[in-house]
Amino acid sequence: MVRTRSEPRTQTHVMRRTAQGKSNEEIQRCLKRYIARELYLLILANLSDATTVT
Repeated sequence: MVRTRSEPRTQTHVMRRTAQGKSNEEIQRCLKRYIARELYLLILANLSDATTVT
């Protein structure tokens, strides 16, 4: 994922998980879950903004 190279919070997360002995596959799976939760919250916020405007 591109985010592991460009986003400082993600880089910190990867380094911490690597130090804990997690495999690259486990780290990627956790990152995908985190990104999905982050996007879900943004979508919900956008939907609630759209309903209050109309």
